[in-house]
Amino acid sequence: MLRLPTLRTLRRMPAYKPRTLTVVAVLAAAVLTVLWVLFVKQGGGASSPLREASGWLLTAAGCGALYWRHRMPVAVAVFVLLCSGVYFPVSGRDVPLLMLAFAVALYTVAADGRLAAAATIALVTLAAVAYGELVLSEGERHVDDAALFLLAGWFVGLVAAGYAQRTRQAYLREAEQRALAAEREKDVRALRSAAEERLRIARELHDVLGHSISLINVQAGAALHRHAKDSSRTGELLRAMESVRDESREALRELRATLGVLRHVDEPAPTTPAAVGIVGIVGIEALGERARRAGVDVRVEVDVRAELPPQVDLAAYRIVQESLTNVVRHAHARTALVQVQVRDEADDGAGEGAAHGGAAHGGGADEGAGEGGGGAAVLRVRVEDDGRGAPRGARGSGISGMEERARALGGLLTAGNAARAGAGGRTDGGGPAGEGTGEVPGEGTGYVVEARLPLRGEGTR
Repeated sequence: MLRLPTLRTLRRMPAYKPRTLTVVAVLAAAVLTVLWVLFVKQGGGASSPLREASGWLLTAAGCGALYWRHRMPVAVAVFVLLCSGVYFPVSGRDVPLLMLAFAVALYTVAADGRLAAAATIALVTLAAVAYGELVLSEGERHVDDAALFLLAGWFVGLVAAGYAQRTRQAYLREAEQRALAAEREKDVRALRSAAEERLRIARELHDVLGHSISLINVQAGAALHRHAKDSSRTGELLRAMESVRDESREALRELRATLGVLRHVDEPAPTTPAAVGIVGIVGIEALGERARRAGVDVRVEVDVRAELPPQVDLAAYRIVQESLTNVVRHAHARTALVQVQVRDEADDGAGEGAAHGGAAHGGGADEGAGEGGGGAAVLRVRVEDDGRGAPRGARGSGISGMEERARALGGLLTAGNAARAGAGGRTDGGGPAGEGTGEVPGEGTGYVVEARLPLRGEGTR
């Protein structure tokens, strides 16, 4: 399996700059030239001063042109080739310095990505040498057939090496860009995970503390109010204080369990009731009893015979808990109805599905509800009260937290004022809810929260 190098690996890889290669080539050519000149002198070679000066001038011009080889690689290669073609007939010395300069220029053309130009220059050079040796030499050849084949091999090797360097550099640039993009994406994922973790902690603490503290506040306030009116009613005051004690003990227990889970930073978010110290929908009756002690007549109807997925069980408990907290704190209600039941979506009918479509939140994972399309099993959680409802535009963090829980499971949640309906009635009067609020236009008689949590969706796996 091909593995791209990481950014740290790329930084450790050697980076060959063009100037470095030029310096190495010039030094090698200078050493070879000195050795060659010494050898020729020892062999007794001689030439006129004019031809000697012309040869060295052409050599200097061809080698000096390499300075611009990265700006104009093709032009420099052609210029060095022309200098070489003039040098050998004019100069009295057979010095290979210009051939080395031409090799560097040809390599640069291929490394610049101009493969066709490099191949053309190499073929033209080889054809010119072959024509000069086979046709124009008149029997006095300077390059035999073996040397011609060797020259062709050198040209092929230079072009291939240059193009391979081009491919390697392109791969390294792309790999570095991918590594940088991966690091940026990793940072974004880390920030997103941190934000989601903060929201999860806030939601858990809100669910744990909001319910119990609200009940404590209501019970303590009511007891103090009654005691202020009639100081002889100490029995009611004692019972209220006992309820406060029980609620605070329960809040501390859930808080310890939740904080214990949150301290394990390497573990995933808790998705089961037992993980956060609660008992799931089995404990919904206890939630109703705690709300009754706060003065609300709560009727609980739970019709669930099969074992629920742990995530759904936890979400249902939290939704009921938050809904009853809102009833106690804000609704000024006398009665409330809690319904938890497993339903076949196809049995709900088109009317109810349409009624909830306008006020739905949670990603629309249940868009087929009410259309009779598949009969997927869902857990329907409904909490309704007969209180004063919510003013238009009012929206707290509790509703947002319940929506997030439903959305995480692929479900939806509706919340709004009940219009001309008693307990068990519809959520609205047929009109669409205000966009983004989940509220039914106008003032109603009570408030309804309803969630539909799929039992066999992707969110429950």
